[in-house]
Amino acid sequence: MTDPEEQADPEEQANDLAENDAEHRSAGQYEDPRSPDDRVLRDISAGMTRLYNEHFGRDPDTVETHFASPNLLICVLYSSLTPVERSLRDVGERQRLRDLRMILQYSAESQFRAVVETVTGRRVLGFMSGMDVNLDHSCEVFTLAPQADKH
Repeated sequence: MTDPEEQADPEEQANDLAENDAEHRSAGQYEDPRSPDDRVLRDISAGMTRLYNEHFGRDPDTVETHFASPNLLICVLYSSLTPVERSLRDVGERQRLRDLRMILQYSAESQFRAVVETVTGRRVLGFMSGMDVNLDHSCEVFTLAPQADKH
């Protein structure tokens, strides 16, 4: 029988999961990826993946969603460029690619906001979108209305 004091805490166990575990890849900071109750960040990651697929034609390879503070949510999406977008980048049309991607991302702003509002139950106050075309990293940043006191 195992001594209860020797059992690893859930946060340490979560860090021991395989790198290619899809649940782990889309889980966010401070969530146990095995817990059915800790789905907020994973559900936002899944929603962002779905929107990228719908609007850009492909899923990003990896998505990370984290709370940077209680009212600031950051979603980073890796390797989401389409073959055509990679071609634009490779022939030196980086600014044109950035401009095109930003137009498309902001045209879907209401859908990006809806994913976060639906999952968190909180109003999105601000939405910012950015991209590093050289590394093929995209970022969706959301400022949220403060949570109502639960007292």
